[in-house]
Amino acid sequence: MISFLMTLKRLLKGIFHALKDPKFLALFILTAATLLSGTLFYTRVEGLHWIDALYFCAVTLTTVGHPEFVPTTGFSKAFTVIYMYAGIGLTFAMISRITAGILFPRKLQTEENPE
Repeated sequence: MISFLMTLKRLLKGIFHALKDPKFLALFILTAATLLSGTLFYTRVEGLHWIDALYFCAVTLTTVGHPEFVPTTGFSKAFTVIYMYAGIGLTFAMISRITAGILFPRKLQTEENPE
């Protein structure tokens, strides 16, 4: 439990440092919009409950995968392929900025304010 709390503290600290980075904010907004659009799509087209659709979108964009849900229509499958190609890069770019905030918080500050 202690290691979980320490990891959570480091994650929140990394996010705090990353929030000062305009590139992170742009990536965060784009990733949130991607998650929202996917959630709305799967809720309306596939009939998933919104939390299940959000979960499916999150595991898809982080490349974890969902073992039980498979899109049922050709249109949904095509959307999912485009969704993966568009969203995975955004998601990993955002995660890398959080990682930079954890490991190199001073470097993010110097990127923002080059002297």
